[in-house]
Amino acid sequence: MAAAALLRPWAGSGGVGALWRTQRRQRSTFDVAVVGAGIVGLASARELVLRHPELAFAVLEKEKELAHHQSGHNSGVIHSGIYYTPGSLKAKLCVQGAALCYEYCDQKGIPYKQCGKLIVAVEQDEIPRLKALYERGLQNNVRGLKLIGSKEIQAKEPFCRGLMALDSPYTGIVNYKQVAESYAEDFQEAGGTILTDFEVTGMEMAKESSSESTDGLKYPVIVRNSKGEEIYCRHIVTCAGLYSDRLSEISGCSPEPRIVPFRGDYLVLKPEKCYMVKGNIYPVPNPRFPFLGFHFTPRMDGSVWLGPNAVLAFKREGYKLFDFSTTDFFDAVLYSGLWKLVLRNLSYGLNEIYRACFLSAQVKELQKFIPEVTVNDVLRGPSGVRAQALDSDGNLVDDFVFDGGTGDIGSRILHVRNAPSPAATSSLAIAKMIADEVKRRFEL
Repeated sequence: MAAAALLRPWAGSGGVGALWRTQRRQRSTFDVAVVGAGIVGLASARELVLRHPELAFAVLEKEKELAHHQSGHNSGVIHSGIYYTPGSLKAKLCVQGAALCYEYCDQKGIPYKQCGKLIVAVEQDEIPRLKALYERGLQNNVRGLKLIGSKEIQAKEPFCRGLMALDSPYTGIVNYKQVAESYAEDFQEAGGTILTDFEVTGMEMAKESSSESTDGLKYPVIVRNSKGEEIYCRHIVTCAGLYSDRLSEISGCSPEPRIVPFRGDYLVLKPEKCYMVKGNIYPVPNPRFPFLGFHFTPRMDGSVWLGPNAVLAFKREGYKLFDFSTTDFFDAVLYSGLWKLVLRNLSYGLNEIYRACFLSAQVKELQKFIPEVTVNDVLRGPSGVRAQALDSDGNLVDDFVFDGGTGDIGSRILHVRNAPSPAATSSLAIAKMIADEVKRRFEL
């Protein structure tokens, strides 16, 4: 049986699914295959097919649905670009990406709320850091930033207490899974192919012309999945998130940086208490520690998420406390980079574990900003797993990493090795950069 007849196309929940039902047979040769149907992979595939409508593109996804992991388990914040090092890709792409995200949502009729964000100083020693953050935001060309005092804080957030805050009015919220599915619709309507239930387990050069190709070795790369099914392509772009390092190894490229999964557990305000939060409320980040701390995040459905914490996940897709994978666990704990990170942040890590176990400890953090919140006002909520790239020296890889390899296979691959938060916000800007890089490397 031809490989194409075995492949399972995505049947979306909207009208685009009808496109698949009218196709009797799927092709198995493509100019470029994008591995990973998260928001970055779908945005990149969309950008590529819009730029090169004469070429054949595929998205390969191991799950049966799209945006199933990081893209479907994030806080939904449209970030403005305050935190990131001036001049970094992260800063540049976030500011560009936020503007593109709002424009795209307006064009597609995707609902969002520009509810704003306050970064609140509750202690005197946080004020210098807050002012430095303001200066950083200005350097990054973040729109509308201003420092406000305690009375203005209460005018915006009546239940919030603080000495000073950085007001970011253009920060917003959106359902990123809906955005990602819209990218997929654009991609399909432009002629792209999405193959779900296709877990990539192998990549190799074809030794001879494939039976599916009438163009000799025009499609010399074989991509094989866990069921033994194959597609043939000229080039590959991987946007695999939690599995980016493993896909790199499969292709013969560098295993560094390694992915170490961190689970973030959220609390949720009970529905009758959601009136206490109008927009995003964040703490002033401590530069000694790698994560942003507990914050209040309103959601498009009217709920309010509180958190997250950050604890080592024992499974790369482990959204529950006791989810465990032997392979993932030993991959993490045998990596020297993780131990160097842990030893440098031991007290922080122990506090995170403590807060993960005791609800009252998490609520105590929240009460610094909204004193009225009590243990009786919150419930345990959803969790997400962050694909944190880590180098061998124990440093969190904070910026985007794109690379390829050498040799027959490596020279035909572009790996998106690290696309950390705010990758969802930045997805359309990242896609433009990836499409530029694909054109440069592969001479499309």
